[in-house]
Amino acid sequence: MSRDLWRPLLRTALTPMAWGTTYLVATEFLPDGRPLFAATARALPVGLVFLLWTRRLPTGGWWWRSGVLGILNIGAFFALLFVAAFRLPGGVAATAGALQPLVAAGLAALLIGERMTTRVVIAGGLGVVGVAMLVLGPDAALDPIGVGAAIAGTVSMAAGVVLTKRWGRPVDLVSFTGWQLTVGGLALLPVAVLVEGVPATWTGTNLAGLAWLAVIGTGLAYANWFRGIQQLPVAAVSFLGLLSPVVATTLGWIALDQGMSTVQIIGAGAVLAAVVLPHLSVGTAVHERFTNRSVPWRPWLPRHRVPRPSSNRANAPATSARTSLARSSTDGATPTTAAEIADSICCADTPSPRWRSTTSV
Repeated sequence: MSRDLWRPLLRTALTPMAWGTTYLVATEFLPDGRPLFAATARALPVGLVFLLWTRRLPTGGWWWRSGVLGILNIGAFFALLFVAAFRLPGGVAATAGALQPLVAAGLAALLIGERMTTRVVIAGGLGVVGVAMLVLGPDAALDPIGVGAAIAGTVSMAAGVVLTKRWGRPVDLVSFTGWQLTVGGLALLPVAVLVEGVPATWTGTNLAGLAWLAVIGTGLAYANWFRGIQQLPVAAVSFLGLLSPVVATTLGWIALDQGMSTVQIIGAGAVLAAVVLPHLSVGTAVHERFTNRSVPWRPWLPRHRVPRPSSNRANAPATSARTSLARSSTDGATPTTAAEIADSICCADTPSPRWRSTTSV
């Protein structure tokens, strides 16, 4: 893997690690029996603060795009996660969530042309087995509605990641994150009030836990997550989500004095191997994709993402990656690293002071 991609990869990994603290904070700091209200309270206030800070609203087609992304990444995902957690043992829900990297890789192959390699498939299977060993107990029971909700939540999150990658980011990171958190929080608000109601009292411990989840676990975490999606292939980002159950189990062992068996330790090792395995070839994959070598032409994709191969380079279309790079040199800001090339071409609709695409989505 290219050294230029390790930095954004490690930075993006901080997000699922922060999400891994949710179980400890929710059980020890938040009011009991109100997971939907906690999800709303961690998303909506931060989203509104972000919007007030930037004072920028969507324009044109980004009204419905931000709505779709907000529902997939925040609203529907949190609601389905709540249903799964309510009707299934935690281990079953987490094991179903471990399917998300495979689902995201499949959607990425269909929608944005990323290759679903054998290594990704093997890593996906290893991740599911590792999470099952880590969190699945012998008394786990299956409920059809709970299993359906867990799978639907997995698909929702995977689709949100892929569409975020495909559509790009038209504004600054804070505004982009604020749009989605606000939409997701507004979608959750009526459901949370009707199903759970508002807690009658809030203690200082409750407020401290909510502040952690809202600021660290949601606002900063999602902003970092969306930035990573723009800079890395979907396969690289989606496998990082497997770190959440590892962090949750480790914190339970350290802070709550929950034991870890040999099977759980082996499962944690399998999860870490699954996280690392697909990333070993990311640098090669990005190089092949964006130098237009060994990449099949997919006519249903936007031309600036996968340019049509041409035998006559002199007459190549102006939207090709090679021509775009050449034109950018006139502005004196040619990208030089693999990460910059990948980010500029794959996310051409994302404004950047160093790189401006010659095409539009």
